[in-house]
Amino acid sequence: MTKWDLIVIGGGSGGVRAARIAALHGAKVALVEEHRLGGTCVIRGCVPKKLMVYASRFAQELDEAAGFGWSVQGAAFDWPTLKANRDREVARLEDVYRNNLVTAGVTVLDSRATMQSQNSVRLVDGTVLEAENVLIATGSTPDAGPDIEGGELAIDSNGFFELTSLPPRVVVQGAGYIALELACVLRLLGAEVTVVVRGDQILRGFDDELRRHLAQELTQTGIHLRYGRQIASIAKNGTALQVALDNHERLPADCVLRATGRRPNTRGLGLQELGVNLDAAGAVSVDAYSQSSVQCIYAVGDVTNRVNLTPMAIREGHAFADTVFGKLVRTVDHTLVPSAVFTTPEAGTVGLTEEQALRQFPHLDVYRSTFRPMKATLSGHPTKVFLKLLVDRDTDRVLGFHAVGPDTGEMAQLVGITLQLGATKAAFDATLAVHPTAAEELVTMRAPAVQHNL
Repeated sequence: MTKWDLIVIGGGSGGVRAARIAALHGAKVALVEEHRLGGTCVIRGCVPKKLMVYASRFAQELDEAAGFGWSVQGAAFDWPTLKANRDREVARLEDVYRNNLVTAGVTVLDSRATMQSQNSVRLVDGTVLEAENVLIATGSTPDAGPDIEGGELAIDSNGFFELTSLPPRVVVQGAGYIALELACVLRLLGAEVTVVVRGDQILRGFDDELRRHLAQELTQTGIHLRYGRQIASIAKNGTALQVALDNHERLPADCVLRATGRRPNTRGLGLQELGVNLDAAGAVSVDAYSQSSVQCIYAVGDVTNRVNLTPMAIREGHAFADTVFGKLVRTVDHTLVPSAVFTTPEAGTVGLTEEQALRQFPHLDVYRSTFRPMKATLSGHPTKVFLKLLVDRDTDRVLGFHAVGPDTGEMAQLVGITLQLGATKAAFDATLAVHPTAAEELVTMRAPAVQHNL
């Protein structure tokens, strides 16, 4: 029997990075993946979603073109063409992942693995693999929420990428970034979209002002938001569907998308039987070095439910491989995480929200700018850009950035660098504006809109 230094279960971004770096450090590595290499991000998440976002935004671009003298007649959208091109790109990326692993010396096994002991895994064909260390990198999976009557008639975010045509009427359940991003894609491509929101606002956990501004923008695009509601049942209605809400409202639909969150993908792996501690959500509990309660079993990425973002999974996987096989002990900082929500308009954020900042910094200055972007002056589009900086008055340090508008995800990446360096508001003020841009507002906001004194 072959003895491995490392067996990785899961071929997503975190698992692939860990396997490749460990192999480059000289470890004998096997990676087991039951579906496709690339995981959620490449196969059924970030990458295909962003391609769909690009496709949907052409509709708005065409609409705005008239104000700039363009006459766009006869434009037509074809979903099958988009799907075929998107799937071709995903397949190309999967091949890149596989080739990178093979080039690094990793053995890739297309199978499902479950834990047999602390140092061995069993494949579906009965093959048993033994290793000094096992890394769990199985990611997360869509969680549709509580069972409802007719729930089998709905799709989840995975099912969205299997749609063969654009459904004319869609009901989306959920108000997180996945639900809203897919809702925007469907709406801009021409579907009538209703989003059922359990709470009183979208994007729980984000800055409240950002949430309110984005909700207004989504409403302007024609998305119907139903706050304080849940789907009670889904039923067939001829060739269509009928969605019943918990207030007895009926919504006709051709597709129901339930995107109420994701759960760590640990079911059936046999981890608890071996003494691996899982939290209430089913995530693998790990220490700062991604080590579980069992010394030779580690976990990285969404399966640990720390910061569920692809770049974080990659960083965790790399740090694990360096620490265990590269004699370079490293941990990963899970604070100050830039992120973007690829709705239309998109949102970008990094650092503390206003609510979080006030719990630590009683003398907080809030700088805010809301304005009509230059493009809208000719296109006539009603959108407005929202930019917000949070500053600790005692130290002048910038604590948070929150924005809604075109390319604010790009802004969040760059502002994240400045926050990592501990930039002050004076440093922002001393930076020359790039004109005309939306981002120049970040260096021209002179007076705070709100000054907190708690």
